[in-house]
Amino acid sequence: MVDAAFVPGCQSPGDPAIMPDTVVPDEVSERTLARTANIFAEDGRDRPYRTSGPTDRLRDSAGGPGKSDEDKPRSRRPLYMLAAVVVLAIIGGVVYWFLTRNLESTDDAYTDGNAIAYAAKVSGYVTELHIDDNTFVHAGDLLLQIDPRDYTTARDQARASLSLARAQLASSQVNLDIARVQAPATLEQAKAQLAQAKANQAQAERDYRRQHAVDPRATTQTNVDQAIAQMQTTTAVVANADARVQIASLVQQNIQVAEDTVHEREAQVAQAEANLAQSEVNLSYTTLTAPADGTITRRNVDLGTFVQAGQQVFYIVRPEVWVTANFKETQLADMQPGQPVSMTVDAYPSLTLHGHVDSIQEGSGARFSAFPAENATGNFVKIVRRVPVKIIIDSGLENRHGLPLGISVGPTVTVR
Repeated sequence: MVDAAFVPGCQSPGDPAIMPDTVVPDEVSERTLARTANIFAEDGRDRPYRTSGPTDRLRDSAGGPGKSDEDKPRSRRPLYMLAAVVVLAIIGGVVYWFLTRNLESTDDAYTDGNAIAYAAKVSGYVTELHIDDNTFVHAGDLLLQIDPRDYTTARDQARASLSLARAQLASSQVNLDIARVQAPATLEQAKAQLAQAKANQAQAERDYRRQHAVDPRATTQTNVDQAIAQMQTTTAVVANADARVQIASLVQQNIQVAEDTVHEREAQVAQAEANLAQSEVNLSYTTLTAPADGTITRRNVDLGTFVQAGQQVFYIVRPEVWVTANFKETQLADMQPGQPVSMTVDAYPSLTLHGHVDSIQEGSGARFSAFPAENATGNFVKIVRRVPVKIIIDSGLENRHGLPLGISVGPTVTVR
């Protein structure tokens, strides 16, 4: 026989009746006691008393009282660990706020710089090409050569036209000198001829009166006719000489005409010189050189390509790079030029740049867009604007030519 368990006032449906002094196996007793313990635990009552049996005695001999897991006291270690985590999180948040309270950062920032759009000034075939994609060039380096033969011919024609204009100018200057001397002399000559014609006219009039004053029997009809003809001839000569005097009297006008001719020839010389200069400039445009140091990008010309005047052939990206950061308008309250900036570059995670705020644009990006917002009509939704801030890079690029334009940068400005 084995010990039995006595459970007063408890019987579970389906279990055998457990009455005092009832003998049951230990296995059945264990299951019954477990169910009874659960029922008492749900009702909030103490567990029933149980006498010790062989199993309990075996447990006692194994080194411990026969108690279930629910009878063991719960550990408070998880509560302590949770409290410690919460405290550390609060301390970390306070430290982070203290360290970042004077910092303003943005992800809307990109590298910026000067990109020179290089275009051909004259048209022609490319006969020489000395560059390739992403080639670094220095100011004055020969980049490409356009066929110069047409422009060389035009220059030679301009030189010939200039020589002709200069010869015509020299001739007109000689004519001016002649006019300044010849015009007054011609006037004096015309006056002398007029005086001679008047003297001949007076002599002819006297002969005419003499022939008509004598007795017709003392002269002949021939003499009378000659006197009449001589008087008419001298009268015509006087009129002609008087006209010459009037023409020759325009001395200043004649000199002015010669001077105007000289001025005209001088203008022709100046025009020919300008044409020659233009032809030489056009010839020089066939040789394309680098205007500044930089890197060739977006090259769209090759050897043998026919380029048009004004056609863009490539870009030259200058090595000077800065950062354009678009900060929110709510971040600009304490931001001023000269404040230090630290920057990270997404393309180069190990690269850290240092610089300073150079200037803040006087206007948001939306104000200078192609289609600025019109808020005077319709519904209005307030949107936080962004203002471009120019940041100059002071250090960090000592071992690099520069940075590609348009890559993302993460600037952090120390505003206080």
